[in-house]
Order: sequence, then C-alpha cells, then structure tokens
Amino acid sequence: MRHVHRPVPVHPQPLQGHAWDMSKVAVFDIGKTNLKLSVASRDGRIIETVSRENQSFDGPPYRHHDVQAVGRWLLAELALMASRHAIDVIVPCAHGSGSLLVDAAGPLMPMIDYEQETPSEIARAYKAVSNPYAERGSSIKTGAGHIARQLFWLQSAWPERTAAAEWLLGLPQYWAWWLTGTATSEVTYLAAQSHLWNAAGRRPARIVAEQHWQRLLPPMLPAWQTVGRVKVDVARFTGLSPDTRVLCGIHDSSANFYRYQAAGLSGMAVISTGTWIVGLTDRIAPDHIDERRGMTFNADVGGRVLGGVQAMGGREFATMTHGAEAPDAAAGEAIVRGLVRDATFAVPSFASFGGLFAGSAGRGHITGPLPLSPQETYCLAVLYIALLTDSCLTALRSEGLVVLDGPFVNNRLYTGLVAALRPGDDIVFNLDSYGTASGAALLADHETRTAPVPLSLEPVPVIDVPGLSDYRDAWFALADAMS
Repeated sequence: MRHVHRPVPVHPQPLQGHAWDMSKVAVFDIGKTNLKLSVASRDGRIIETVSRENQSFDGPPYRHHDVQAVGRWLLAELALMASRHAIDVIVPCAHGSGSLLVDAAGPLMPMIDYEQETPSEIARAYKAVSNPYAERGSSIKTGAGHIARQLFWLQSAWPERTAAAEWLLGLPQYWAWWLTGTATSEVTYLAAQSHLWNAAGRRPARIVAEQHWQRLLPPMLPAWQTVGRVKVDVARFTGLSPDTRVLCGIHDSSANFYRYQAAGLSGMAVISTGTWIVGLTDRIAPDHIDERRGMTFNADVGGRVLGGVQAMGGREFATMTHGAEAPDAAAGEAIVRGLVRDATFAVPSFASFGGLFAGSAGRGHITGPLPLSPQETYCLAVLYIALLTDSCLTALRSEGLVVLDGPFVNNRLYTGLVAALRPGDDIVFNLDSYGTASGAALLADHETRTAPVPLSLEPVPVIDVPGLSDYRDAWFALADAMS
C-alpha cells in the first residue's frame, strides 16, 4: 500500500529568490519496516513523503528482501516526484545491517533480512573469528545483524558466489551504485555495528584482512560526496535531469545526528525514540564505551567517534500497554505519583533484546502492587520508557544538552519524566518527526553551507514526582539484578 504524507513545516521558511531554494533533494530512506521516499527543501524541510512496507520473504535460501521489487517501486515514485518537484540531488540512507554482494550485473545473492537466524555452526564459527570489542565496535548480537557475519555466512555456504563478487555494498551505497553505476563505501554505515570498521582507529577492522575481504570493499567517500549522475535509463524512465547528482549516502541514525550538527550544535546527546530508543553522543571518550551495557562505537559524517546505545523501548511499550489509551495529562501525572509512592516497578526487559541489561531479554515483569486499570498500566509503561531513556543517557555519561526526538516526544508525560530524572541536563525536544530524512537532505549542501540551518527546539517542562530519585535508584538495582 502506498502512503502519502505532506507534513506541515515546523522550521522557519527560507528566504525566497535564491537558486538553491528552487531545487529539491530526494531522500530514499530504507527502514527495516518501511521504505520512504521524501522530497525536501535545501534547508531540510520535508515537503512530501511516500512510503510502503519493506517486505521480507522466507527462503530459499534464507529470509530476504526483494531489492528488485524495491527498485521498481523507487523508479515509479521518483517519476511521480519528478513530475511535481525540481529534484537535483538524491540521497540514500538506511538502517544498519543491510548489505549486498554484487557484480557488474547486479546482486549475486538475495539481501539477508537481519532478523534471520544464522545456522548454529556459522554462529559458533563467527564468534571464533570475530575481533575484540574495540575492533568490531559492538557486542555480537543474535541473528544476522552484522554485515561481517552476513559475509562470513555467504562465504562459508556459497563460496562460488562470494568469489565471483566484485563488491560488498552497504545498503545506502548499494542504491547509490544502482542509480549511478559507481561503487563506494562510507564511514557512518560501516561504523554502524557492521564489525567491518574500527571506529576509534578510523580504519577497517582486522577481520577484513584476516578474512581477505579487502578486495570487496570499494573506495571510501564521505556521505555528502557526489558519486555520480543518474544513469541514462534512470533519467529516461523517471524524467529526472541527467545531471541529477546522487550522494554516497548515510546510516539513518548518523543522518539524524547530522541534522543537529548542521544546525550548529555539538557537545550533545541525541535520543531518538520509536521501535528502538537510539542514543548517540559526541561527548564520550572511546574508553568509556562499555560492551557490558551493549554500547556501540558509531561515527558521524566526518568519521569521528560517536558513542551509541540502544534499547527496544517502542516495542516494549507496545507489549506492555496492549493498545491502552492514555489518560489526560493531569490524571497521568497523578497516576505516576501513585506508582512511585506505592513502589510499583516494571523491570526489564519486555522484548527479545536485553541491551543495557544483558541477560534480561524476555524476562520483563512487574513487581510491587499491580496496576488496577489500563490507564495505570499505560502510565507504568511510560515511566518504564523514561527510565530506559535515563539509563541510556547515564551510559552515555550525558552532561549538558540532551535532544529528544521521534514519536515519543509527543507524549508530554514521557518528556516531563525524562527531565525530572535528569535535573542536571538541559533537556529539549524536537517535534519534527522526519529527522533522518531532514539530516540526509542537508548533506546536499554540506560543502557549500555558510551558516547553521534553522532548527526549532523546545524546552521540556519538568513533572514534579515526590520520591522519584529514590524510586530511580531502586529501579536501577532491580534492573541490574536481571543482568
């Protein structure tokens, strides 16, 4: 199903009459659940978005995504967008953990769905050959969530196909190649838990040489660099100008972080909410990034280390609430005060991912007096998500500016509780829910921008909850006991 969104801009309008105001940027955003194609102005305002489900299919040979069908959809939607907008730049961005082996003709194997479990013998063998934590940049997760593990599996099970491959392409770079014919690698994507990149050392991880994979990695380019113009047949089919530039592309979380960097911010932690709570900061020292907490080494567009942390907060929230409706603001605050007073705790984790509390996956439970109504359950879930957010910020050693964005910032009970839990931080929120697409679009003028781009941030009003600090300490003790 095709979904069309035309969001109301929340940023100040740019001055009119300049050439860069007229041309637009198309952002192809590949998420695990949905595909989105957006058109943005040069200051990152999203004008129009179309989306569809990003389907995956059971084998053979394994659960995979149909990139040929995605390509047909992309061309059709680009043609419609080009009929309404003067697009002169295309920027691909994507979730981590997507890769394809290609030769000149196209993919040699289907794109692995990263939630596909690898065979047990592959999992054991990969663990034996994987590098130490500081090299790989994240813990070894289940499934096929690391590009190095995907490649190790393909090399082991389909050696002829791997030997015939010309390139291993990260997902944004695959689409840049598909549109232009030029193969590249890019630092934010390789640093997104691929296990192929040593972010602190700013070089390939040792496993690349140890497994003789150097030949498969194309030359590195910055996310903002033009890799080429669209192919003649792409221009002909879509109506795009043959001079339409395609940029190298970027990892989605780094694109969202770049949105704030382009606005002139630094020394910050950004918490993006949704199915995942993803925290990134440019303040943390590499030796404070802790594997035991499931933390990650990421990179910004300049290749500098970002400390990362993840929690599956949105999925846990949905599991806990079962669709229960929120009470009004005053009632919600009163319910939270009662939950804190009565020492009712939701203890991690209510999803198959332990994250900050390793070993807690699937062991989530409620201790203390049980909620007596759907509204109490809802408020307990909000309190739980706020505590998870606080845990992410604590792991990131946050001090100072904290930006909250994503769907949960519309819930003022959530934002108020985060602010109450972090009295020493400057908590602000961004209501723009298109941060990834906006950040990716801003790459188009990275090299020519002379002033920060507009950005609307609002301070978070703190909710008064007596005893919250002691409750927080007790919750941490219970959560750590699950690890």
